[in-house]
Amino acid sequence: MKIVAVIGTYRKGGVTDSAVDAVLAGAQSAGAQTEKIHLIDKPIEFCNNCRACCQQPGEKRGKCVYDDDMNGILDTMEQADAMVFACPINAGTVTAVTKRFIERLMVYYYWPWGKVCAPKRRNKKLSKKAIIITSSTMPALLGRFLGLQFFQLLREPVKIVGARPVKTLYFGMVAPTRDWKLPGKQIQKCFAAGRKLAGG
Repeated sequence: MKIVAVIGTYRKGGVTDSAVDAVLAGAQSAGAQTEKIHLIDKPIEFCNNCRACCQQPGEKRGKCVYDDDMNGILDTMEQADAMVFACPINAGTVTAVTKRFIERLMVYYYWPWGKVCAPKRRNKKLSKKAIIITSSTMPALLGRFLGLQFFQLLREPVKIVGARPVKTLYFGMVAPTRDWKLPGKQIQKCFAAGRKLAGG
């Protein structure tokens, strides 16, 4: 089994990244192969809304006018059996690198010029499972209440690429200091979620 994690944090080794590591370690303990993709490392152009990728019908994703790392990321995600999508809450929303990634997912929509209609998702089958990971300085209960729209921002991209979110791991009141680490109990929670994602 292959599990890929797409990570939209700016801080490698920070809270969100450590949570992903624990999830992937759990998956590995159940026999899965894993891969991490840090969006901050990938040259990805901004979508210019030309909609060239949306003009041809069919279930296969459209072709973007840009030839950058986005194509390889999407190939990896499509070939994976399950995925992890992680991004901290930053200024009340997703990070800029995550938003740039999400906008480039238009290749999975059919939206031809000349018709007054909403974009139609090419493939609505959710054949894979996914875990969503996020964190913020808000307490867990308050964060879950106020972050409903934010959580939807993270779930939707996963669905667009054909995965069904089966668990959301949210960690509140994080990083009160620069060197703050995710507590062992939370790491164990992530590890268990990774094992379950891999069928362990």
